[in-house]
Amino acid sequence: MGVRVIIADDEAIIRMGLRAMLEDAGYEIVGEASTADEVFEMLPQQPADVVLLDIKMPGMDTLQAARLLKRDFALPVVFVTAFSDRDLLREAGAAGALGYVVKPVREDQLLAALEMALARGADLRQLAETLETRKIAERAKGVLMKRLGIGEEEAHLLIHRRARDLRRSVREVADGILSAAIPAEGEGEEATPRPRDSSPSKK
Repeated sequence: MGVRVIIADDEAIIRMGLRAMLEDAGYEIVGEASTADEVFEMLPQQPADVVLLDIKMPGMDTLQAARLLKRDFALPVVFVTAFSDRDLLREAGAAGALGYVVKPVREDQLLAALEMALARGADLRQLAETLETRKIAERAKGVLMKRLGIGEEEAHLLIHRRARDLRRSVREVADGILSAAIPAEGEGEEATPRPRDSSPSKK
């Protein structure tokens, strides 16, 4: 299966031309839209890897659409524009667009912009996941420090040792500690009741 693309442009002839170029290059067009609103309507049922978005369309502001696509779907956006206005393109970049092409669109420029956006999008997703894992691990360390009365370095080593012993990722172990699904070493021992002496008492 090729890279999945949604094409959003209010001109059908433009969408047709973009589709032809991308399909010839092996991309899979999973949806076409004439407004940004339509992109959001189709995404829950039709996942994509990248969105080609005309910068001037009726309906939802496309700069805001790019922000939401990045924030809510972690999708790279490439803008298609008839304008080479620097201020507009700067706004597009600030909104989260990872590339742009200027009409009339040339195939080589389109493919280069898509490849760069996909690569940068993958890097950004990896960075976001790494930062999220780090935040969760820090919270888990805090829980262990408070729960077991240990220092930060010891809590850090404990999480990584548990990850190794359980053959899980640090993220999974940290999530488990936060939800109390994975007890830390040394936990539970005090809470385990001792067996009662069933022998008859001496009088």
